[in-house]
Amino acid sequence: MDISTLIKELQNPNSYPHAVQDPIKVVQTHASAIFLTGNYAYKIKKPVDFGFLDYSNLEKRQHFLNQELTMNQAIAPDIYLEVLPITLEKNQIKIGGRGEIIEYVLKMNQFPQDCLFINLFQAGKLEKHHLQDLGKVVAKFHHNTKTNDYIRSFGNIEVIKKSIDENYERTEKYIGIAQSKQQYEETKEFTDRYFQLKQKYFKQRQQEDKIRECHGDLHLKNVCLWNNKIQLFDRIEFNEEFRYVDVMFDIAFTVMDLEARNRQDLSNIFLNTYLEYTGDWQGLQVLPVYLSRQAYVRAKVNSMLLDDPNISEEEHKKAQEDAKNYYHLAWKYTQQHQGQIMIMSGLSGSGKTTIAKYLAQNINAILIRSDAVRKHLGNIPLDERGDSELYSEEMNQKTYETLIKLGEIIAKEGFNVILDAKFDRHQWRETVIEVAKKYDINLTILYCYAPVEILSDRLSKRKGDISDATPNLLQQQQNNAQDFNEEEMSYVRTIDTTHNWQEQIKTIIKKGTIIV
Repeated sequence: MDISTLIKELQNPNSYPHAVQDPIKVVQTHASAIFLTGNYAYKIKKPVDFGFLDYSNLEKRQHFLNQELTMNQAIAPDIYLEVLPITLEKNQIKIGGRGEIIEYVLKMNQFPQDCLFINLFQAGKLEKHHLQDLGKVVAKFHHNTKTNDYIRSFGNIEVIKKSIDENYERTEKYIGIAQSKQQYEETKEFTDRYFQLKQKYFKQRQQEDKIRECHGDLHLKNVCLWNNKIQLFDRIEFNEEFRYVDVMFDIAFTVMDLEARNRQDLSNIFLNTYLEYTGDWQGLQVLPVYLSRQAYVRAKVNSMLLDDPNISEEEHKKAQEDAKNYYHLAWKYTQQHQGQIMIMSGLSGSGKTTIAKYLAQNINAILIRSDAVRKHLGNIPLDERGDSELYSEEMNQKTYETLIKLGEIIAKEGFNVILDAKFDRHQWRETVIEVAKKYDINLTILYCYAPVEILSDRLSKRKGDISDATPNLLQQQQNNAQDFNEEEMSYVRTIDTTHNWQEQIKTIIKKGTIIV
């Protein structure tokens, strides 16, 4: 039975062993079709072979459905149920019948479609806290997922580059249809150059066990908020090269998907939350090439729909427009910019972190908090309180050295970076100034202040934050703080956090002190 006939037959309520919601809705991709019946969703794989994905015969489709079931039950057990045969008996298609097996189908619990992150987004209901929660969920998922020598081998540059080069080869025929030849060549040249010049980064990622069994397709359509928890699903099962990847490969998909929808603020929250909970800020050194890759893959997938005779003319036009937009975004990620550094300064409770988060979302900056750096160095979970040893002079030294080095590394890669700490001593501020001068990096010092009684009140009310600061530390902090000297003052912009601080930030940006 050909695929178009099977898709039509599976829209017949009599094909199912239970009552269904009629009409049955069908969701199609280039490689599968999903039938939404009410309580359950059923997924079949199309008999296609794209090279990177091969479902060309029944045995392969059964294998990969079983693989999909096993892999996704591990992360979304509420959703994935079983693989069943589709049979033909007396000219009637049946799921789980006793006739001739003509296909296999994956049975899943059907959750309300408005639970999908993509639908929450389109309804204007995807909030900032959802992206914070997602960042924590993905951080935990990556921490628990496996790696070994075989998986690490997929981090070799030749393996990564081969997969990316195949994307370019497969999309050459769409030049002039969905992207220009110049855009195609410039995007490809960027990735070629990246792998040539930054080989040490990829080797370091392998050595640090950052190549793991990841999700592989972590965009908004594959995340849902169901049963009061965020669930990741539809993990890549058909190609190890897409699943055994750098954790930044996964992160890039989510970041790209949000930015493709013009919500850089949400992508920034997700990325900064993930980085804070994993401490993997050095992963930003390889993020640009993965961002471009993920946008290009979405462009490729939409391009491939143009060859599918089973989609409507309206779907064809949409696929072509989406492909054009994703090809452009993939190219846009190749356009490197000069990074800048902003350091927060001020006593605990002065509003540094609140302002830093606001600023990060508005200029798409990487926010690195000394509180997070300190706890990662001390191997202490962010939500646990540190002991006195964590705040020793030796640990202070190590924390600031690490914080500043990270700022240097990331800014040199073209990212805006906000270093959030007290920066209350000359030695730390002067070190950052030296870095900025050496690499010609724009630097701004944002000094936050408020009356001490307000600081004390804020600290006493603080809950659910990774900082361990308490009101009784304020006097000691005041005694230890060193005033800005003349050179430092040339970089300082003062913010009174007791009123209208958003307007003060906007004014600083408007004057060009902070580059947007």
